[in-house]
Amino acid sequence: MTFPKISTILLDCDNTLVLSETLAFEGCADLINEIAASKSVPLDEPFTGPTLINEFVGQNFRGMMVSLQKRYGFTMTDDELESYVRREEDVVIAKIKEKLVPCDNVTEVLEKLAKDGQYRLAVVSSSALRRVKASIEKVGQDKYFGEHVYSAATSLEKPTSKPDPAIYLHAMKKMGVKAEECVAVEDSKSGTLSGTRAGIKVIGYVGPYPEDERAVMEKTLTEAGAKVIMKDWKEFWDVLEELKRESL
Repeated sequence: MTFPKISTILLDCDNTLVLSETLAFEGCADLINEIAASKSVPLDEPFTGPTLINEFVGQNFRGMMVSLQKRYGFTMTDDELESYVRREEDVVIAKIKEKLVPCDNVTEVLEKLAKDGQYRLAVVSSSALRRVKASIEKVGQDKYFGEHVYSAATSLEKPTSKPDPAIYLHAMKKMGVKAEECVAVEDSKSGTLSGTRAGIKVIGYVGPYPEDERAVMEKTLTEAGAKVIMKDWKEFWDVLEELKRESL
């Protein structure tokens, strides 16, 4: 039996290409606390950036709000939700434009991938398209992806969030490729599940996590379906070769 050749690299954005998760969750913690107060939600303690990351890493703001409504038994109208989504985007983008930096050693990998021309590249994110574009433009990565930047919050007819595989299925349809031709890179459980459920081989990236959390995250991403773990972008070529050998 022969398998299609790997031709396409699909990359998550937040904490995979750019170190944005801390900035983003700092930005939306205050907003979520404001919503909780307006809905008379009895929080044991106000949310902070770190507590949101622990619970919701890999999900977008809309996905977080869906989860929190279920947990605390409150509701929001569609107009309310859309208003808060826009506010969250504005807050996070302001922080991104001020402080964002790329993940360690990723730029060198993207440069080599672009120069070699062997693989097509795309960004596949849960975050809003405006935020994703602001992120990759801030660190000069936009030139590697062109029009192939896809957002579960914006690009789909019905907005969703990872771990729903819809955004990966959408990206593959737009690019005219099959799952067997793709490799994804993800740093979160929800992102890894999204790629895996779409039938894509996933590289689990743990580089942004503190050293004392990496072993737990390696286990989490492996259990979510990651085929191989990458601790630093310097390892990308080796892990890609490993996945290519598995496909022979």
